Amino acid sequence: MVSGFSSLRNPLRVLIVLLVSVVLTACQIGGGPVGIGGPRLSGQTVQVAMLLPVSGGGGDALLARSLENAARLAAADVAANTTIVITVYDTAGDAATAAARAQEAVSAGADVILGPVRSGAAAAVGVAVANSNIAVLSFSNNTEIAGGNVMVLGYTFANTANRIVSYAARQGSGNIVLVHANNLAGEVARDAVRGAASRSGATISATIPYDFSQVGVINVIPQVTSAVRSGGANAVLLTSGSAGALPLFAQLLPENGLDTSTVQLMGLARWDIPPATLEFSGLQGGWFTLPDPGAAANFNARFAATNGSPPHVLGALGYDAVRAVSAAASSGRMGTADLIAIGQIDGAGGAFRFLNDGTIERGLAIAQIVNQQVSVIDPAPRRLGGAGL
Repeated sequence: MVSGFSSLRNPLRVLIVLLVSVVLTACQIGGGPVGIGGPRLSGQTVQVAMLLPVSGGGGDALLARSLENAARLAAADVAANTTIVITVYDTAGDAATAAARAQEAVSAGADVILGPVRSGAAAAVGVAVANSNIAVLSFSNNTEIAGGNVMVLGYTFANTANRIVSYAARQGSGNIVLVHANNLAGEVARDAVRGAASRSGATISATIPYDFSQVGVINVIPQVTSAVRSGGANAVLLTSGSAGALPLFAQLLPENGLDTSTVQLMGLARWDIPPATLEFSGLQGGWFTLPDPGAAANFNARFAATNGSPPHVLGALGYDAVRAVSAAASSGRMGTADLIAIGQIDGAGGAFRFLNDGTIERGLAIAQIVNQQVSVIDPAPRRLGGAGL
C-alpha cells in the first residue's frame, strides 16, 4: 500500500493539486458517480497509455519498471483477436507532469490510461483528460479520487475493513477496541472500520486515537488495555502497519497486560510485509488480510521467470489493469461504465471487480500468524457475491 494521505474532497482541491503540482499519496475515503461509456474502439487493437514515475526519486523507478513488466505479462495473455499496445509516459513522480503526459497520450490516440501511482497525480490526470471521456485506472488506493473518469486499482482500507471485521463478527470476536493514529491516515482507517462494523453487526466498544510518535504510542497503551477490560472487548484492531506503530504495539500491549490468547489482535495492514514482522511475539495468533495466496504465487512465479526477479509488492496492479482492459475490449468500448459492467475479473491476487462509484472490491484471504508463519484460516472467495454496487 502506498503510504501517505491527502484530502481531495471537492473539485476545487483537485484543481489546486493540478495547478501547484502537489504530489500526494494514497488514502481511501468516499467516491462519486462514474462516467458513461467510453469512445468506441477502432478494431481489435487497444492503445494503452501507462503513466509511470520512470525517472522519479526513491524507489519510484523500480516500481515503474515492475508495473510495466506486469502489464506486458498480462498483454501477452489476451485473446488472439485482441492486441494490447502499451506506451509508457514518464511522469517523473510529478502531478503536473502526469497531467501533461496524459494529454499527450490522448492526442496520440490512447484508448485508456493506466496510472499514475499516487492519488494527487491521478486526480490531476482525471481533470486534464475529463473532456476526452478517457478512463483513468489509477494505481492509487485513494477512493476519494474515484468517480467521473477516474477509478482506483489499489487495495483499499474499506475493502480490507469489510473483510476482516465481518470475519471477526462471524467468529465471535466482534466486540472491538479500535486503535488508530491521530492523523488523516488513521482517521480514514477509523471510518472504514466503523462502516464495516455497522454492516457486519460488530461493535466498536472503544475508539482510541494516538499521536503518531513513539511517545504517543507508549502513552496510549494503558488506555487500550483499560478499554478492553472495561468494555469486555474480545478484539483489538490496529490500523498501523510495520512501517508505523505496529512493532511498538506488538511489544508493549502484551507487556502491559493484554492477553492475546483471549483477546484477538487483528490489523488492516499486511503483517507479512516485511517478513520480519511475522517474528514479533505479540502478533502471534493475530489476524490480517492478504490477496489470494495461490493466485499471487502463480503471478509471482510467472513474473520472476519472465523478468529474472520478483515483482515489486505493488507490481501486480499493472497486471490487473491490463486484465481489466482486455476484458472490456470485447464490448468495443473502454469507458468507466464499460469497465464496471465487466463484473468479476481474475487478477494477479485473485478475483476483483470495479464498483459503481469507481472504487474496487477484491477477494481477500484471512491469515493468522502461527509460529512465525502465515496460515490462511479463511480462503479468499473465488466468486464475489452480491451486486457490485
